This record gives sequence, C-alpha cells and structure tokens, in this order.
Amino acid sequence: MPNLDFTLPHWAYWAGLIVFPIIAMALAKRPKPDHPTYSLALGYMILVTGGMLGLHRFFLKNLWGLIFIPVFLAILIANGEGAGARSELSNAANTVRMAESTVTRETDRIASSEASLPGLRADLSAAEEGSFAKRGAEKKLKRAEDRITKSRDSIETARRDLITAQPLAEDASARLAYWKKLSTGAFYLLMAAMLIDALLLPGMVRRANANLPAVEPLSETERKLQELEAETTKEDSAHVSQGWTGYIDRLSLFCGEFVSYWAVIAVFVYYFEVISRYVFNSPTNWAHESMYLMFGMQYLIAGSYAMLTESHVRVDIFYAPLPRKKKAWVDLLTSVFFFIFAGTLLATSYIFAFDSISVPSGNSILSDWARGEIGFSEMLSGFDLTLWSDPNIRWGEISFNEWGVPLWPMKWVMVIGGLLLILQGISKLAQDLRAVVKGA
Repeated sequence: MPNLDFTLPHWAYWAGLIVFPIIAMALAKRPKPDHPTYSLALGYMILVTGGMLGLHRFFLKNLWGLIFIPVFLAILIANGEGAGARSELSNAANTVRMAESTVTRETDRIASSEASLPGLRADLSAAEEGSFAKRGAEKKLKRAEDRITKSRDSIETARRDLITAQPLAEDASARLAYWKKLSTGAFYLLMAAMLIDALLLPGMVRRANANLPAVEPLSETERKLQELEAETTKEDSAHVSQGWTGYIDRLSLFCGEFVSYWAVIAVFVYYFEVISRYVFNSPTNWAHESMYLMFGMQYLIAGSYAMLTESHVRVDIFYAPLPRKKKAWVDLLTSVFFFIFAGTLLATSYIFAFDSISVPSGNSILSDWARGEIGFSEMLSGFDLTLWSDPNIRWGEISFNEWGVPLWPMKWVMVIGGLLLILQGISKLAQDLRAVVKGA
C-alpha cells in the first residue's frame, strides 16, 4: 500500500481559514433554482472526497456504487491484518535480535572465562593451605566456573528462542507481504474505477437530471406549513438593531457566519485523517492539532455572534416572561459582570498575544519590537516580502509538536474575540438603555 506522506503547509492552513469561508459565503448567497438539479462540480467533489466508497454514484442515485464498498472494506481488513502481522514480525524480529546478541555476548564471556581458568587454578595450587590467599583463589575460580555455566545456560535459552522466533518471523513476514499485496491491489482497483467514473461522470449527471421527476406544486397544507415555519423562524439578520449599534451587530453577524464555515473544513480534515490512517497507514501529525486550534479560535470569534443572537445558555425561568423594558433593566444590572469578564478576557489575551511575539525564538522585526530592541517606526519601515517568504524567520511562539505551527496568531485571535465581545456588549448596553428610556 503506498504511503500518503503529506504535511499541511502553514501558509495553506491560514489561507484555507480565510479563503474557504469567503467562497462558501458567496456560494450560500446564490439564488436557489426553482427546480434543483444535480451539479457536476458537486459530483466531482464527492468523487474526490468519497469516491472510494462510491458516494458519487449514490449522490446520483446509482446503485452501482455498491461495488465500491466491498473493495474498500477489503482495504480496511487487509490493513488491519497487515498491522497485526507487522506487530508480530516486529516482536519476533526483536526476539531474534536479542537472542543473537545474547549468543554473541555470552560466547565471548565463556571464551574469556575459560582463558582465565589455567591461571586461577595455578594460583589456587600455589596458595598455602588454609590461608586467605587460598580462600580468595577458590572464590575467584568458583566465580569463573559459575560464569561459564550461566553463560552456557543463557546461550541455550537464546538458541531455543531463536528456534521458536525465526519461524514466527518468517510466517509474519509472509502474511504481511500477502496482506500488503492485497490492500495495494484493492487500492489500485478503486483508483482505476474512480478514474473511469471521472470520465463517465458528466454523462451520469446528465442522465440523472433527465430522470428527475417534474416539480409538482405544493399542496395547501404544505404551503401553510412553510408559511408557519417562516413566521416562527427568526433569521439572524433580524437581531441587527437600528442606528449606530447596527454596525456593531452586522460585524458580529459577519464574523459569526465567517467562522461557522470552519466546521466544514473540519469535516474534510478529519476525513483525510481517517483515510490517511486506516487506508494508507500514514497517520498525520497535523490534523488533530490544526483542528483543535481552529475550534478554539472559532469559539472566541463566535462569542459576539452568540451574544447578538441570544444563543448563550442561560436560565430564563424568570427572565423570559418579563416585558421588554424590565428585561432591559435586568440586562443593565447584570452587564456589570459581563464587562468585568470581557475586560479581563481582553486584557489577559493582549498580554498572552504580546508575550507570544516577544519570545526569544522570534527573530522577525516584529519580535524585536515586542522585546523593545527597536522602535515602532523602525519596525514599520523594516517590513518587506522577505519577512513572509524566508522560512528561517520566525515571528514568535510556535507549537512544540512536530508540525511546528505558529501559535502567536491564535493568541491575537483571542484579542480579536475579546474586542468583538466588548463591542457587542456596548451595542447591547445601548439598546437596553434605549429600551429603558423609550420603553421599547
């Protein structure tokens, strides 16, 4: 089975977090057709991401996709059996290696001890009977003879281990080669089928669209249900207030929608990790770290959005029945605690962020400025493209893991999240004051 040795570049990670939501938001705002049809672009995307399972054919309601499933399962089973055989081979090979080392080491010890026996026996014969020299010579001779005996026992045990482990190693090696050959063959079979389907996909999409049933008008009941759902469902944009606070609300709304599409990125990344780990036996060193860092940033940036749309969890047994003016009074009284929390978050985040670019490992002019080695104007004048293109330049704190992703941008996202939260709190405070004064 071929290895999938791919490490996500840092620039691709950051570019994906920025570019993907922009594209997704643009696509989401496209007008929906009255008569939905199968999309060729979506079909190719499903082919690339889930073609091994035949999902592109299931997408087009083509049951020939069932052929892909047993072949894919064969890859998983072969890889699982191969992993077991690889573990057995490793254990057996380790036993063989240790046994051979033991035989070599103990053989040398026996030779050394046997070479010393004549001298020890001569010392014993020359020593006076009953003297300390006699007893010392006897002990030395006894130790040498015991060493020879123990070494011979160790050699015998090691040879028995060799007799046992060598056939196991050969058997495990043969099974590993078999399962590897099977998984590789199944993989190339899937790749060939996917390549053929890539050529056939335009025709399959045309046939699937031709077989779509005609759109029937909604019944009176369905129409009323849609109208009722539209009335009861409050769009996020309905939370945007009027006046200057509306600008803050729109900013929070945009940021929340922007980072919401990061969840889609996680689906693709974890899918890649599963395929890489269980199909190609090549687990990544970046998928998990990149995603939990991304979700941390998403949590912070989406805080203001959750506050805008009133999505935070709260106990509102007494709050919910209150009229708008009394709710505003309650919000005003409790806003003190909110601003204490949000202000602390912003202040501590700024400290963390500033420390992350002033670490000794940072050798960019930004880090030099953060450490107080150069002035602000000198830092601004020193910016050029080499700061972004030179791989030897580190802007600040990086991860201790093998991937080595920079951590300082995440720390500054904490600052952005805290700032957005405070801005949204100011907007909410202004709206509550407006409700108290005007009674609405």
